[in-house]
Amino acid sequence: MGAAVFRAIRNFNLENRAEREISKMKPSAAPRHPSTKSLLREQMSRHPEIKGEIARKDDKLLSLLKDVYVDSKDPVSSLQVKDPGPQEQKEFRLAKGHNFNMNIKNIPKGKISIVEALTLLNNHKLYPETWTAEKIAEEYYLEQKDVKSLLKYFVTFEVKLLPPEGKKAIPSK
Repeated sequence: MGAAVFRAIRNFNLENRAEREISKMKPSAAPRHPSTKSLLREQMSRHPEIKGEIARKDDKLLSLLKDVYVDSKDPVSSLQVKDPGPQEQKEFRLAKGHNFNMNIKNIPKGKISIVEALTLLNNHKLYPETWTAEKIAEEYYLEQKDVKSLLKYFVTFEVKLLPPEGKKAIPSK
């Protein structure tokens, strides 16, 4: 209930208050320190021509300003910019197997997608004599040392169900 009362008070006459704030003259000069107000008044009373001097335009200065012409050029860099020749075209290959991500149209040579990585790891695990590191490197256009590291340090997820100690295990089909 307190929030509803507070909201009603906060929104009371909101449009009129906003209109009043918008219609104020802006920007206003910064307030002067009280000690300088008296000094400024004293100087203005001694020298009344200062007011006229502040408002007067100086024709000599305006003509000098009109004669000023600025021509800007970028400095020449001391480093010679090499003209890049025709850029090397990257070679791409089509994705292999059943890709679940249809956004991938082609993959740069030397790289594989996650689906392909899981597939080749699983193939190597199931048929190590068929899917050797050399064959995988050739099939997926990878470097052999990278494939050997992949096979050495990465394994696919494997689920093992261990039977409780007191019961016999039912063989899975």
